Amino acid sequence: MIAALLLGRKGSLGFPGKNTYPVLGHPLAWYPMNAAKRAHGVDKVFLSTDDDELKTLARAMEVEVIDRPAHLASSTALGEHAYVHGYQTICERNSGATIDLMVLLFCNAPTITSSTIEMGINVLRQNPSYDSAVTVSRYNMWSPLRARKRDTEGLLKPFVPFETFGDPKTLNCDRDSQGDVLFADMSTSIVRPRCLDRLEEGLLPQKWMGQRIFPLVQEAGCDVDYEWQIPMVEWWLKRYGQ
Repeated sequence: MIAALLLGRKGSLGFPGKNTYPVLGHPLAWYPMNAAKRAHGVDKVFLSTDDDELKTLARAMEVEVIDRPAHLASSTALGEHAYVHGYQTICERNSGATIDLMVLLFCNAPTITSSTIEMGINVLRQNPSYDSAVTVSRYNMWSPLRARKRDTEGLLKPFVPFETFGDPKTLNCDRDSQGDVLFADMSTSIVRPRCLDRLEEGLLPQKWMGQRIFPLVQEAGCDVDYEWQIPMVEWWLKRYGQ
């Protein structure tokens, strides 16, 4: 059995109501739900949430609802623990089934298609040693080489010591100088159950991905945290969406 599990909560601080914000005629969360529902190989789709609007949307799309406990729906709760809770609930509800893969999604990450999910499933079927297949996007302009933080005087200093990248004399301002910088864009993580069973063994910061992570490369994928990202998502959906 392959199960898809979406996360979405109602208490966003940066962009209240983002999961149900209308985008091109549908709530934002409709897009990852639709991709999961249409993906060949996905047997059941679940939503873990404390949001009544999301529950209504899920039931209309024949997505099974998991009530997320309050302690996993706070602003300080980690998504990894909500995924583990949802996975364990799915196991309990399907006690006679063997879960081969979990397709993990976020309600605020609409930049995903069923074909990408299917690609990730096929990669893991063909490579038993891989822990996960994860969507990534190239964002060279946000290379860690360019990252800065304030020091005690409030002035900018390197976020990461330049020596991390080799001899500082070889570094320059070209955004592509360090090669492609791939960010997990949160559109989907297709993982083996062992990644959730042994969460603490996973690679930071998204420990649910395990250690051996295959990249599903796409363009301009993102999870929406701020309203200014909506035009970017609309562009993506018009160009790549279903």
